[in-house]
Amino acid sequence: MKESWSSLDTFEPNFRPLVVIELAKSTKEETREWLTRRIMDKKANGGAQLLVKPLVTENGDQNIYLVGASHFRLLLGAESVGLVKECTDNSMRTFTYSSRKTFKDFADDNHNFLTMAECQYIIKHELENLRAKDEKIIPGYPQAKLYPGKSIVRRLLTSGILVQIFPLHDQEELKKLRHTWYGRVKIGYQPLDEIRCYFGETIALYFGFLEYFTFALIPMAVIGIPYYVFAWEDYDKYVMFATFNLLWSTVILEVWKRLCAVMTYRWGTLLMKRQFEEPRPGFHGVLGINPVTGREEPVYSSIRRQLRIYLVSLPFVCLCLYFSLYVMMIYFDLEQWALDYHKENESNFSSLMLFVPSIIYAIVIEIMNRIYRYAAEFLTSWENHRLESSYQNHLILKVLVFNFLNCFASLFYIAFVLFDMKLLRQSLATLLITSQILNQFAEAFLPYWLQKRHKRRMKKKMYSQKTDTDLSLVEQVNLEKEMGTYFGTFDDYLELFLQFGYVSLFSCVYPLAAVFAVLNNITEIYSDALKMCRVYKRPFAEPTANIGVWQLAFETMSVISVVTNCILIGMSPQVNALFPDSKMDLILTVAFVEHMLLAMKFVMAFVIPDKPRDIQIKLARLEFESLEALKQQ
Repeated sequence: MKESWSSLDTFEPNFRPLVVIELAKSTKEETREWLTRRIMDKKANGGAQLLVKPLVTENGDQNIYLVGASHFRLLLGAESVGLVKECTDNSMRTFTYSSRKTFKDFADDNHNFLTMAECQYIIKHELENLRAKDEKIIPGYPQAKLYPGKSIVRRLLTSGILVQIFPLHDQEELKKLRHTWYGRVKIGYQPLDEIRCYFGETIALYFGFLEYFTFALIPMAVIGIPYYVFAWEDYDKYVMFATFNLLWSTVILEVWKRLCAVMTYRWGTLLMKRQFEEPRPGFHGVLGINPVTGREEPVYSSIRRQLRIYLVSLPFVCLCLYFSLYVMMIYFDLEQWALDYHKENESNFSSLMLFVPSIIYAIVIEIMNRIYRYAAEFLTSWENHRLESSYQNHLILKVLVFNFLNCFASLFYIAFVLFDMKLLRQSLATLLITSQILNQFAEAFLPYWLQKRHKRRMKKKMYSQKTDTDLSLVEQVNLEKEMGTYFGTFDDYLELFLQFGYVSLFSCVYPLAAVFAVLNNITEIYSDALKMCRVYKRPFAEPTANIGVWQLAFETMSVISVVTNCILIGMSPQVNALFPDSKMDLILTVAFVEHMLLAMKFVMAFVIPDKPRDIQIKLARLEFESLEALKQQ
């Protein structure tokens, strides 16, 4: 018999706080009582059936609440979100409470069957699905309208009543993870399974991809070192390196798909059904009926959204691209000035001055990228996309187009307009190294230093207070709520995407690009691990089966690299010597080779399966068993 939400008591004598809810300090008492009552009400009454405990601060404020759940409640939540767990027969199946005994390591008294990250994800899911019933307004706030089926948490967020929701760190588990992850310098793999258990699949997949990409760069680096030593000024020999580059950029992405499938099958997310997407918190419109769900919710005309995209966003992006090209031409004027200065003086100082324009331009590129990112976020939000996935896709497209042109336009101009391989090598080296140093400083070391200063101040303040409450829990919550918020893997993947571009597009003229990329990624693993564990609040786990739209972005870059490297090969003196009389024959030959390589690339993508054979068989078996079970019903 299937257990119902109300058939068993969900009271938990040993309350374990998992999630923190922070309300605005000015929140009215009736609003707090209404919210806590809705969270604790049984599912049959439209509540979330969770446990809530106020955290009383030294000032007597009760705007912070700790949320937990009973073990039974979490198991029912695992079923409702469709978590996939390993069975005793080593197969992966969607968890159901009625068949709980068939799952590996399950016991009624084993509260570690679900990881803490999974428990927090379940609570987040239940809170976000807490919906208005008969309420027309949020109690105490007549201007904050509600309607049946509206997510209460999302409405509280947009009204400014709810400040933030975040999962608590587990100090003991975090200490263990820090020790195995970055506590000591070692040569070896990252503890990806432990990272996944603590931070969830999205974070673990990013670190898995970062590790894989670093290892994939090693062959390029190994070939690049002797190439740099023995053929530094001999551009005739970059044909072989460019050819290897073509194969490398294709193979590594196809192999990653297979490795990704193996990992996500083991973690259960490859089999998870996609949840129905709710409207974004920032989405607004006039009330209407959703034709899919039949529920009343805001509706916004797609025509108005398209007009905003094509009449405002697109011209703005084009204007930004034009400005980026204008800045690039100023950079070339500076390069010419530095070259003239060096010719006049011929000194060590003038030799150093040759690198100054590239360094300044690299810094300007980073500043422009960051400013444009804010503008792109504002524009994409203003476009009023209904779903978070649509919002993210439009944001990624805007950012990738600008970053690609901003970072690589000067290199394309030098290679294919100026035909200056020496300047191309110098610019590539300077842009790559400078951007890596700036990113490491801005993303890891500066936030870590600021967080450390803030933590010292908070500890002094906490220990100076006299309170009867559990000081360690109060201290932890107060420290974590002031920590920075981790906004996802967007910036991390973007950095790897640009690095992949530097290595795959033009590294044949600067073979040490892969070497510097490997060194940067090794430090990136440690610095990113540090910021996840020490700088930012713990993010909610987000189940995912792959790296999403970034896989397409990397594959697009690899296609562009095929074209770029073919043109570089066609420009080499070696190839030009084969066509002394007819440049048209050279162009046609290069175009033919480029088309053949692209065809071979797409054939390889088709021939190499995205999932290994054993994973395909397991997935097919599960599908067969599901169909048989439906027939019996």
